[in-house]
Amino acid sequence: WNGEPALRTWDIWTHSYLILGFLETWRALGDDSYLQAARRIADLCWQALESGIDITTLGNHHGMSATVLLDPAADLYLVTGEPRYLALAEKILQQANANPRLALLDKGIANEDAAFIATGKAYQLSWNLVGLAKLYKATGKADYKLAIDNLWNNIREQHLTLGGGPWGGVAHRSREVFNAPRTFFPQAYVETCSVLAWMQLNRELLAISGHARYADELERTAYNDLLAAMAPNGEDWCYYTFPNGKRVHTTYWRCCKSSGAMAVEELPQIAYGVAADGGLRVNLYGAGEATLHHAEAGKVVLQQQTRYPFNGDISLRVMPEQSASFSIGLRIPAWAEDARIQVNGVNVPVQVAADGYVQLQRQWQAGDLVTVQLPMQPQLHRAANINVQESRAPDGSPVAQEVLRWEYVGLSYGPLVYATTLIDGFKTDETVKLPAGDPSRWLQVGQDEGEGAPVTMQLECRAPLVFEPYYRCGGREHDVWRLSWLSLAPH
Repeated sequence: WNGEPALRTWDIWTHSYLILGFLETWRALGDDSYLQAARRIADLCWQALESGIDITTLGNHHGMSATVLLDPAADLYLVTGEPRYLALAEKILQQANANPRLALLDKGIANEDAAFIATGKAYQLSWNLVGLAKLYKATGKADYKLAIDNLWNNIREQHLTLGGGPWGGVAHRSREVFNAPRTFFPQAYVETCSVLAWMQLNRELLAISGHARYADELERTAYNDLLAAMAPNGEDWCYYTFPNGKRVHTTYWRCCKSSGAMAVEELPQIAYGVAADGGLRVNLYGAGEATLHHAEAGKVVLQQQTRYPFNGDISLRVMPEQSASFSIGLRIPAWAEDARIQVNGVNVPVQVAADGYVQLQRQWQAGDLVTVQLPMQPQLHRAANINVQESRAPDGSPVAQEVLRWEYVGLSYGPLVYATTLIDGFKTDETVKLPAGDPSRWLQVGQDEGEGAPVTMQLECRAPLVFEPYYRCGGREHDVWRLSWLSLAPH
């Protein structure tokens, strides 16, 4: 690079990951040389921008590939407290906002759809929002939080698969941009890098707000679209996954291999947490053990035994260093109905608080046992690709007519999205007519032999279809097909 602004370069992107990598290594090893390396890279970036270069000229997607530097700049400020790194983060945001095609802050505040911010590139936009969330933590500026909340809600409502992954690429040159609003296409792309960035955004918002909705999204994404991209050896990953499509393990691009591994590594640090009031929180369910600190109880060991996400029975052994009064917040997943909780065999009212958790406030003793039952049953999900043509009548009044409607049905069981393989061994789609009445009559749960019970859909229009967890449907091998949406017959 000779100093001239370039429309396409990955220099700033690479520097961003280097800073984050050095910071993580410093946190793990405590060797200040890694922190010093991160600071020197950030200082270099600061000098470049102070010389008059606009950061949006240094990355593609109208600069979004360069403005991801917002994340490590804000992170470095939170670590060091040095004003120049806060100034760097603010400058990046100012330049991103000044680019009319990007206008990250203004468009977020105006509740613009994520598809219309720059190119709508899912990975870069989500990563920029991670940086904006960290900048909000550093400054407390309400406009930052408003922009983040608006875009988070938009992505969640318009741009996620049933398995929680950001998806898009329909009729676009780029396969990795969000679809136009209200577009539904089961063969659309989920990039594993986008899955990582979406999970990291929810990680930051969970830390900021303490609300269980972000843990719900982390669970949905992690147990479905993330694991659906990973091969059993942990080394091979899919660059793209598809709600309906063929599993393709990446043999060239390394970005999604590293992103998938990093996303898995996010889970231990967010599975449990300490709330602002000092209480403990169980954010994710899964067998394991965590040691947390409480001001009065000292070290508190939480030992979780469960087969979740395949089974909703959870046992949580509480082992405080000293007996003390504090709260343990249990997340009741959004999909769960009729949850039951006991402490030492005594029923506890399941009352979800404003933060989305059931708070167990009591004097905890070593050996106390919390049991949670989250009954699982098959659930149907409907989706449709709809187009409404809008115009005006001769008198000027608005008129609208639906000109397109393709309806689909999907299936989940507990936190897991389910899928079937090629229909009758060769078909990539099937139009089904669902029986009338209670679905429990024609959705039959089979024997769980280790990684989730199969669910058989008994249909009057054809032979039964067997569904299994999407992440392992058909075998976790290259070239297998997974179909999580079936076309519904017109009615």
